[in-house]
Order: sequence, then C-alpha cells, then structure tokens
Amino acid sequence: MPRDARPIVVGLGEVLWDLLPGGKQFGGAPANFAYHAQALGARAYVVSCVGADALGDEILGQLDVLALNRDYVAIDAAHPTGTVSVELDAGGRPTYVIHENVAWDFLRPGPAMLSLAGAADAVCFGSLAQRSAVSRATIRDFLAATGKNCLRIFDINLRQHYFDVDTIAAGLSLATVLKLNDEELPIVADLLSIGGAEEEMLGMLCRRFDLRLVALTKGAQGSLLFVPGKSSAQPGVAVQVADTVGAGDAFTAALSMGMLAGLGLDVINAHANRVARFVCSRPGATPPLPPELRSFCCGKP
Repeated sequence: MPRDARPIVVGLGEVLWDLLPGGKQFGGAPANFAYHAQALGARAYVVSCVGADALGDEILGQLDVLALNRDYVAIDAAHPTGTVSVELDAGGRPTYVIHENVAWDFLRPGPAMLSLAGAADAVCFGSLAQRSAVSRATIRDFLAATGKNCLRIFDINLRQHYFDVDTIAAGLSLATVLKLNDEELPIVADLLSIGGAEEEMLGMLCRRFDLRLVALTKGAQGSLLFVPGKSSAQPGVAVQVADTVGAGDAFTAALSMGMLAGLGLDVINAHANRVARFVCSRPGATPPLPPELRSFCCGKP
C-alpha cells in the first residue's frame, strides 16, 4: 500500500456544541480547524474529550459525518460534554457563554496521543482549552512531544476571562506560529508590555518568542501575515455575512496548509481570506468548501 502523502494535522483542545439562535452546531476551534485542514488536503485528527452522554454521542456521530478521525477523542464519564451558548449581533459577530467543568477541561495524555504528537506536521492549539490545570498540562505535554519541524500554531482565541499573561506567554513559548485577530492584538500587547504600531508589535512578538510567522486577521479589513523582514497585507472584500463562527479557524487551516506546502506569503494570505469569506457566507462553522477552494492545496491552486 502506498504511503499516505497527506500532512498530518491535529486540532488539540475543546470540542463542543455551539448553541446558536437557530439550533446547535458542532464546534470548538480545534475541531473546526481540523475539518477545514482536511478539506484542504490534510489527514486531520481531533484530540479532545466528550462526556458519556447524548451530546457526546452526537459529537462522535458528527465527527463521523464530517469524516474526521475520532480515535483520540476520549470519553469522560464524570463530566458533561461541552456546550457554548452563542448570540449573534446584527453583523453576525458572536458572543459566547462557555460552560465550565465539562469533559474537555479534563483531557488526559496517553501513549497513543503522544505518538500522534510525534508524527504531526502541524498542530493547532489555543488558550481556552488551557483554562483547567488538567487539560493545560496535557496540551503542553503534547506540544513537547512534537518533532522539531512541526508547525505549532497558537490560535489564541481569547474568550471571556479564560486567559492570563502566564497562559499567553507559555503558549507563545511553545509555538512556532501565532494567529490572532485585531481585537486580541491590543490585549496581548498590553499583557506582554509591547507597544508601537501594528507591524512593530508583530515584530516584537516574533523576536521575543522566536516565531516563524504571525497572522493578524482583521475581519472585513482583511489580514496581515508577518515574518521577520517581510509582510503580506490582504485587503478585505465585501461578503454577505451569515455568521462569522468558524471563519478564523478556516483561515488558520488554510494558513497552515499553505505553510506546509511552502507557498509564498501573498499566495497563502489571499487563499486564507477566500476560505474565511466563504465560511462567513454560510451558517455554522463547518460548511462544505466548494471544489475551487478545496483544490487549492499542496501548492496547486
């Protein structure tokens, strides 16, 4: 049997139900990331935990529907499956109430999980799943077990009060790539005592934490990719927004796949914006990507 040449990409952290005004939607940033990375050509895995309850069974079933590997989604009989109450404003922007003491707060490591870490080409993690000591230690163990060439993407995803300077600094120290949005940048800069204009702050983050790249998304204003000595600015394009849930995760997936393929900054930035705009135009975080977006992978637009 020929070797599967697809890169191994991991979404590490929370998996849950977003309870949207129109009904519940499968979600959690790492799972959304894994779904879009797989659509773009990866062999994707979700590493998380659900409860031994009906909502957990539904998540496992949804992973099957999405053709996402669930071998590393543990079942915790002591805690319920995660849920997030989501409200959307007139522009489709979400606000969240993230319920606590749920299964993904108690993600524990194991030999199989750490073996996956060693095989991974890219892993995406955030700050939210590190709100509990148990999952925080597991995430850090997983990242420590990755290879030296693995992309470790810290998609900060600041939510409610579930972050602090220690979590942010530790995550950046473990990362090779940072992704954040224009609302998160001033918060991170303040926590880390970083000042200056936008690109100056991104440069300081790169230098202080030895990052390969920082991606700054700006909603309707596009995005900026920054590497030491070079940047790529992508202007925004108007789109009829259904909601913005999952758009940032789709951007991160396209960014990761472009980096793994060795594409140029401008090419990566333009396609990541196209993917994110499409997700904004559809309800929910995991709409099927059209062929013209899916076919852009492994350096073949």
